Amino acid sequence: MPKISVEIPQELLEDLDDHVGDDGKFVNRSDAIRASIRKTLDILDEIDERHDRLETDE
Repeated sequence: MPKISVEIPQELLEDLDDHVGDDGKFVNRSDAIRASIRKTLDILDEIDERHDRLETDE
């Protein structure tokens, strides 16, 4: 799996960390960020579909 580096504001990182770990929803930061990217892309696809901008493989 490719690795990337990103700069994240401290406030956002602290908020992310509230959801990571034994008491959180995610195992680690990478898991949380992947889930966020997937969710964002799903939302963007829904928006594109509503505006007839979604390309299909037909």
